[in-house]
Amino acid sequence: MLFDLGFQEVDGPEIESEDFNFDMLNIKKSHPARQMHDTFYVENKSNVLRTHTSPVQIRSMLETKPPIAFTSAGKVYRKDDDATHLPMFHQVEGIYVDKNVTFANLKDLIHQILHNLFGKNVQIRFRPSYFPFTEPSAEVDILSDHGKWLEILGCGIVNPVVLKNCNIRS
Repeated sequence: MLFDLGFQEVDGPEIESEDFNFDMLNIKKSHPARQMHDTFYVENKSNVLRTHTSPVQIRSMLETKPPIAFTSAGKVYRKDDDATHLPMFHQVEGIYVDKNVTFANLKDLIHQILHNLFGKNVQIRFRPSYFPFTEPSAEVDILSDHGKWLEILGCGIVNPVVLKNCNIRS
């Protein structure tokens, strides 16, 4: 569906520098995600196993100027290991950067995607959230067949700091 809307698929390395995995994404040095207990550091602690696919988007934004419409999917790694988390899982992201894009545009696109995946009757809710690389940010839930809300994704408008880091004017 996203390809029909003009999105292109991009890929990137699973071993990332802290710059692409954290710094360019406005994730401060003091952020808990950068702690040794949350992130797999490699090569003298200068690189990490990527903790999300967002570094792929940074690389893409540095190489392409708006309008930008990319998706990225791949393995990501976090030091989570409990009944609901694994240390390696797959993540899918999308990014759209252009002039005059609003949160209403984002919500509409997410509704289109979720209706395409789960049917027109799926109940969707947006909850305010926080991600350093988006502003505003939200988490999206769908109502399960058992009447419970299930968080399925995080979203937001690309933070102006991230756009500046990629030499894109907001």
